[in-house]
Amino acid sequence: MEYKNNIIEAIVGSKNPVKIKAFNDTLERIFPNHQINCRGVDAPSLVAEQPMTEKETCEGAMNRVHYCQSHYSADFYAAMEGGVDNFEYGPSTFAFVVVATNDKKQVGRSANLPIPQSVFDQLQKGKELGPLMDELFGTSNIKQKGGAIGLLTNGLETRAGNYTQALTLAMAPFLHADRF
Repeated sequence: MEYKNNIIEAIVGSKNPVKIKAFNDTLERIFPNHQINCRGVDAPSLVAEQPMTEKETCEGAMNRVHYCQSHYSADFYAAMEGGVDNFEYGPSTFAFVVVATNDKKQVGRSANLPIPQSVFDQLQKGKELGPLMDELFGTSNIKQKGGAIGLLTNGLETRAGNYTQALTLAMAPFLHADRF
């Protein structure tokens, strides 16, 4: 892939610093000989503030990327949407990621993080995961830091790390376009 002056322009459909850093770090790992200009923009998800199903979560990420493609010019666009769902094995939180260029789009998904049933019950009553975790753990604005993942794994994993892995995997079709 060729980029003008070895500079890759990237837009993330959020101003959350964790999400911007995750995509920036992903691109830096994949393109170590390029300068990465990655910035976040306000992009509407058009879904609930706290998506409660896999379908709604994926739709939110897709909507954010579509907005970015429609309003900005870049080499890559990305969006991450965190959500929850109650699976047959219990409630979990996860994220959908979408990476796109002007002519290709790839959806990816993070690993599941089990959450306590009591937390899921509060989410069903209209609470959002980040503020709820702040209440439970006595933290402040955890969703722009380590997230529920950091809290529930005692810091062994982070929200950014979860996003970075999902974004890296979603980049495979861009790295091997002749095979996809």
